[in-house]
Amino acid sequence: MTDARFRGSCLCGACAYEVHGPLRNVIACHCTQCRKQTGHYLAATNAQLADFRLLRSDSLRWYRASPQAQRGFCATCGSTLFWQADGRETISIAAGSLDGPTGLTTEGHIFCADRGDYYKIPDEGYRLEQWT
Repeated sequence: MTDARFRGSCLCGACAYEVHGPLRNVIACHCTQCRKQTGHYLAATNAQLADFRLLRSDSLRWYRASPQAQRGFCATCGSTLFWQADGRETISIAAGSLDGPTGLTTEGHIFCADRGDYYKIPDEGYRLEQWT
């Protein structure tokens, strides 16, 4: 039995995690790296690392896409799972990887200036052309 508030996994289940604390509401990132990794934009929440625990991680791989951060994904099914900035005590979690209802809402959109030309950014939440 676990006291996790949230659980999640990749598509095939080879990577699984739980969060024992609160999650931030979702922020949609429209930067080029997120669009390249996900095929669209990344909708992510985040948690304190102290509240986060991997349950299964044999196929979890990390890709350093920039000097400041790394991206976690499942090497078996290809699911996008995490984004982690160096030196921070939080981890961003792909909102779609969470199980069941979360009660989260979309808080805003970042890197709007980089969005793809094939879609419009929804009206919900704030919009930042870049990240501050």
